[in-house]
Amino acid sequence: MTTAASDARPGGLLAWQWARYPASHRDRRNLLVHALTAPIFVAGTVALVASPFARSAGLAIGGLAAMVGVMAAQGRAHKGEKVGPAPFRGPLDVVRRFLAEQWFTFPRYVLSGEFARAWRGEPPSVRCR
Repeated sequence: MTTAASDARPGGLLAWQWARYPASHRDRRNLLVHALTAPIFVAGTVALVASPFARSAGLAIGGLAAMVGVMAAQGRAHKGEKVGPAPFRGPLDVVRRFLAEQWFTFPRYVLSGEFARAWRGEPPSVRCR
């Protein structure tokens, strides 16, 4: 059994994820899958959250299906990477890490120029290591 202290990640989840991100996001196929599916995950999340307000079970099911589909596609795409993602610590860790990645870490990767560097096969910049 783990304790809260052993579950902590240096600097918190976002900092930990950012420090590991470039090593496991270098393969062009994986990058393309992320670029195409991250917006779908975000839209699915919005649909799921909005569903109670819209009183729509279909919106909730569609949003959840989109999110799960993206997770499956990205999981497959990661198999082409030399460095895989860190193992998940359980179901809650899967949810937390995917939400953090799709909403914060991947957009930051794109906006910082690191996605373009990876696409060109260049090493990560110093600020990303």
